[in-house]
Amino acid sequence: HVQLVESGGGLVQTGGSLRLSCLASGRTFSTSVMRWFRQAPGKEREFVAGFTWGGVSTDYADSVKGRFTISTDNAKNTVYLQMNSLKPEDTAVYYCAAGLTGGSIRRVDAYNYWGQGTQVTVSS
Repeated sequence: HVQLVESGGGLVQTGGSLRLSCLASGRTFSTSVMRWFRQAPGKEREFVAGFTWGGVSTDYADSVKGRFTISTDNAKNTVYLQMNSLKPEDTAVYYCAAGLTGGSIRRVDAYNYWGQGTQVTVSS
């Protein structure tokens, strides 16, 4: 049984920073297969950041490119999302996901495992 637990969310002002963490337990796999998504109120869940297949490179949503950075620590079974220059439109529940079944890493419906999410609120 795989469990993903996100942490690090909170309330921050526009321009501020947060670092989210996602800890995996229950199964050993590379943290490069853990990716970040978010869901804002009234909107569909969307891809934010992740390593591409094989962990060769990173992929970011256009809306966060240059501001967010994904990193991993395999020894701690943890993936991080450093978020800088936060904007009100970044307000959402942030989820990590793992267990991609195939296709694009951006496909929301293609993951077997999800965390419970952590709330990020950016005030203007």
